[in-house]
Amino acid sequence: MYHDFNYEATLASSLRAQWQLDDVLGADQDLDFSRNFMPESLSRTGVIESLNPFEQRILNQIAAHQYLCIFGIVEEAILPFVLDHARPQLSGDDWRVRALVNFAGEEAKHIHLFKRYHNAFVRGFPVECQVIGPADAIGAEILRHDPLAVGLVILMIEWMTQQHYLGSIRNDSDLDPLFKELMLQHWKEEAQHAKLDTLIVDALGEGRTEEQIDKAIDEFFEIGGFLDEGLKAQAGFNIDALEKAIGRKVEDREALLAQQHQAARWTYIGSGMVHERFKATLESLSPRAAERIAEAAPMFA
Repeated sequence: MYHDFNYEATLASSLRAQWQLDDVLGADQDLDFSRNFMPESLSRTGVIESLNPFEQRILNQIAAHQYLCIFGIVEEAILPFVLDHARPQLSGDDWRVRALVNFAGEEAKHIHLFKRYHNAFVRGFPVECQVIGPADAIGAEILRHDPLAVGLVILMIEWMTQQHYLGSIRNDSDLDPLFKELMLQHWKEEAQHAKLDTLIVDALGEGRTEEQIDKAIDEFFEIGGFLDEGLKAQAGFNIDALEKAIGRKVEDREALLAQQHQAARWTYIGSGMVHERFKATLESLSPRAAERIAEAAPMFA
């Protein structure tokens, strides 16, 4: 077995790690807009030579707003997916039912947290930052696919948020401490969600033929393509907001759009595709599935 996760132990870990929303971000708490919010490895704003340091920081903050808003949208799709997976076996393994219902409750809390962050951002940022949506339409498009494909996309996202915090956010002293604390608390609970989603994917893949798995990977790529189009649109919205905030048109907009789109592709897709835990699940499911996703990963780097 490539992992030792189980529902009882994961639930116990989740309950130990739980936090209250008001302890992380109060309803009227303000953000410190004198600081960067996002690490450079994810935002890729510090390398944009056509922007001065102040303008780079503005775009960095817009990228952080994008980061949490898009994860909020994704978690609105995860919530019904988890409930749908729990519902058919409510009279079965009690640890499984409790772990999945707790998973759903924590995702609802994260959605609330990200909305609260959005409200704080809106209060303090000088211009409106448009976000792709509506969330329910995005969720419906994701959830219409094969549950195995959906589960794999969610698993990829769960593991990549772990790497974002551990590899880029935790030790970055330049970031706003409030943003770091928010991501720390999110990381604690997502660590357990990644384990639970691994168990969900294992169950969804059980008994599948190679042909059925191949079809699910096709649909995984369909979802990825849909998300990628959204990221491209969001990059355009971000540059619109940047131009309003700094009071001028940026130089070579198309080049900046491509650069920021690629940064988002790495953040939301590429960094998950190459995560070792995600690759281990793919190998267990089907070596061919792992190979197909590994071949596609470089375009999202």
